[in-house]
Amino acid sequence: MNSTPATERFRHLHRDGLLLLANAWDAGSARLVESLGAPAVATTSAGLAWAQGHADGDRLPPERLLAAVAPIARTVRVPLSVDLESGYSDDPGAVAELVLRLAGLGVCGINLEDGAGPPERLCAKIERIKRACAAAGTDVFVNARTDVYLLGLAPAGERVAATLARAAAYREAGADGLFVPGLSAEAEIGMIAAAAGLPLNLMLVPRLPELERLRALGVRRLSAGAALAKRVYGLLAGLGARFLREGRLPDGPAMDYAALNALFER
Repeated sequence: MNSTPATERFRHLHRDGLLLLANAWDAGSARLVESLGAPAVATTSAGLAWAQGHADGDRLPPERLLAAVAPIARTVRVPLSVDLESGYSDDPGAVAELVLRLAGLGVCGINLEDGAGPPERLCAKIERIKRACAAAGTDVFVNARTDVYLLGLAPAGERVAATLARAAAYREAGADGLFVPGLSAEAEIGMIAAAAGLPLNLMLVPRLPELERLRALGVRRLSAGAALAKRVYGLLAGLGARFLREGRLPDGPAMDYAALNALFER
């Protein structure tokens, strides 16, 4: 398997320290995040779906996903990871083909989730992706997301064991990372980080330990998820309502036109 320089950089970012991913949803938000010094950019499936006029939850047509990712990949120079939800198909071959097309655009990482489905389904997708990448002479970092905590797939006292069982299966299938959204308890974070055998990715949620503590616990990646997109939409809703009501906007911070335009002139 031939790993691209971008994929190697992305892998390296998971080896030490804590990678912070401020998830973007289009080329503009991705370029802005990159300009702030982000070492890598990841998409939010929810924000990207909304920006394309679709609801989140595996409803975005794959062709629309590809069309949305292409300008992001063209615009940023840091490693790019794309959230694929469950791959928009139960067919491992179709998911692998989609990943190869993303790799052709320059994408070096993906998120792929199990949701409420059986873990064997995600294992089959990961295995097919890895085989397809090897045959094509490329490499993609597969971040396997398990929704044990997010969806409550196991009783509270059994979630660490259930997560680790899935982590072992996904690691055996070829996963490169483990994403456990909804996990926030310090003791459980430490147990999973120590035993998963994969770099642990968490999602920003209330009551999450501070960054330094997460680093000490062994967390290697923290994602904003849809949080930034939701904040931006919330701000837009308030400003839009004010304009539609009064024909004016309140004084407040705004990015300079020339500074914004300059982000895209390189």
